[in-house]
Amino acid sequence: MRNKPIIVVAGEPYSIFFEIFFKSLKKKSIRNIGNPIILVASKNLLIKQMNALKYKFILNEITFEKMQKVKLDNRKINIINVNFNHYKTFDKITSNSSSYIEECCDIAIKLVDKMSSKVLINGPISKKHFLRKNFPGMSEYFARKVGKSNKEVMLIFNKKISVSPITTHFPLRKIFTKITTKKIVQNINTISLFYKKYLNKSPKFAVTGLNPHCESSDKISEEHKIITPAIKKLKEKKIKVFGPYPADTIFLKNNFKQFDIVVGMYHDQVLAPIKSIYGFDAINITLGLPFLRLTPDHGPNESMLGKNISNPESLIRALEFAKKIK
Repeated sequence: MRNKPIIVVAGEPYSIFFEIFFKSLKKKSIRNIGNPIILVASKNLLIKQMNALKYKFILNEITFEKMQKVKLDNRKINIINVNFNHYKTFDKITSNSSSYIEECCDIAIKLVDKMSSKVLINGPISKKHFLRKNFPGMSEYFARKVGKSNKEVMLIFNKKISVSPITTHFPLRKIFTKITTKKIVQNINTISLFYKKYLNKSPKFAVTGLNPHCESSDKISEEHKIITPAIKKLKEKKIKVFGPYPADTIFLKNNFKQFDIVVGMYHDQVLAPIKSIYGFDAINITLGLPFLRLTPDHGPNESMLGKNISNPESLIRALEFAKKIK
């Protein structure tokens, strides 16, 4: 039986994704990864960018209906073509691509089910133009698509230290209403089960406070009323969780190296430090879905489109990680 395919959605057509995809396939370790990579994207746009960036790959165009009968390997780009009527080689990101991205995602989700795949990778997508006000981020978008809303968990994975925000792409003024004891318990339990199932590891968690230095002069302290009770409940489940720790010191080397995951209360509280420490050497994983959704840990990077200088490291890490998922 052949290895389960890795389903890849190219995402925003006017992003650096095709560039980093080409660079990834140039690596022998990715071509020989063992799992066939199936790309869901516009064939015409891919060819235009491939020629403009001076890469040479043979395309193997396949159809959804004949998927099970086609021989797949990574010596060619296996692509399911999705028509995109606004394509140019390089252009500005607009909402014109929204229906195209939606169709790509729908096809990819069906493919995951049809091929019994465990992993779906999507390229960067503009939250401003594609998601607009409908979803805070792509984690929530995919969760709604598969009927798992409010079960999704964002994990930025690095083999040395990973991070996870309890709230994701919410404005700061709104996060206080989203942080609950139940949410903290649910997220950390989901991450713990992921580590045990796929990484054969019982992880150790550090949890940050919400307020500076875990202190508040207000009568209401989220550390005392929400975060500490969550930690207590998790300890009762035999999960190794500690805190709350001040967010301004937990990422000092002698502190974070004691843990596998730092769980923060909001997005930039934990993503800014890990990106400062490891750059693009991390993968954005959405847990809590019927499959693992992975994405490179960077955005469309429109300003670098067409310059052929983008770093493919995060996509390479995502593809290498996907190979491990059985």
